[in-house]
Amino acid sequence: MKPVELQRSQPEAGKLFLRLAVPATSGWFEGHFPTQPVLPGVAQLDWVMAYAAELAPEMRFSSIDNVKFQRPIVPQSELELNLQWDETRSVLSFSYSLLTEQGWVPASSGKIKLCR
Repeated sequence: MKPVELQRSQPEAGKLFLRLAVPATSGWFEGHFPTQPVLPGVAQLDWVMAYAAELAPEMRFSSIDNVKFQRPIVPQSELELNLQWDETRSVLSFSYSLLTEQGWVPASSGKIKLCR
């Protein structure tokens, strides 16, 4: 289940910018966690790979070079997802930013190695 896409731009080849809404009804929140639902890291990575298919359609997941989860993403959040595909290194970089009362703050980021 993907988030709701609010805005999209592809400023140049190999880059994709998305503004996303995370509905409270998303199945990803079920059981994670009962008192304060949090979007699991695996969901964030699943969304990255789903959108990455648009930048590198013939590539598949190989490994995670690094990933950092900095802030929890809760239901009804608004996110920015930035993807950058480096074809020469076969590395997809991603970063999620979370809209808060203080403005946009980092939520998670990482690099994923892709292969054919």
